[in-house]
Amino acid sequence: MVLNIAMDGPVGAGKSSIAHAVANRLGILHLDTGAMYRAVGLSALRAGVDLADEAAVTAHTQSIDVSVAQGENGQRTIVNGEDVTDFIRTPEVSMAASTVARYAGVRREMVAIQQKLASSTPMLVDGRDICVRVLPHATVKLFLTASAEERARRRYLEMQQKGDPTPYEDVLRDLRARDAQDMNREVDPLRPTEDAVIVDSTDMTFEQVVDHILAIVEEKNHA
Repeated sequence: MVLNIAMDGPVGAGKSSIAHAVANRLGILHLDTGAMYRAVGLSALRAGVDLADEAAVTAHTQSIDVSVAQGENGQRTIVNGEDVTDFIRTPEVSMAASTVARYAGVRREMVAIQQKLASSTPMLVDGRDICVRVLPHATVKLFLTASAEERARRRYLEMQQKGDPTPYEDVLRDLRARDAQDMNREVDPLRPTEDAVIVDSTDMTFEQVVDHILAIVEEKNHA
């Protein structure tokens, strides 16, 4: 049986970096699905698509080719042959991703790609609806979270290191807005499944979170 690990959680919980570290320790691939929605959001913004128009966004998604490749430092996200990895982490693209991810047609396109990739390859997949929609029969299901204040603090520090002067209060406000949008959308709202192990990283170091998740995987995989 192929080892599939599903990890869900809110924005700023550190899913991508934690998932990348865990996957490396296990020697399996890490698929960052959030980056795929960000890529769709970026592409729609560049094309001038009205993000409030579900039909237009869905049609745009069906007209582009979104794929991933493994680079030396993790996943590279590609749209129509262009590596857009370095352009999808801005606040504008984050909100665009959250908006387009509400649409059933967009999610259907992305989920099909994700399921095909995971069907034959051991991997850790992280995102918002992995446990429910993408990998409902995953070997291990996780919900990684932390308090809104702590998630905003981490995001604020990351942005500062990149020279982004956005105040902490604005980061926290945007994060809470993103939480509300993700948790209240009609299609696959963000919430932990009953069989997911909740990992609250608020008071944990990065390494403690990684070790904790590895212990959970060991237990579940050999149960």
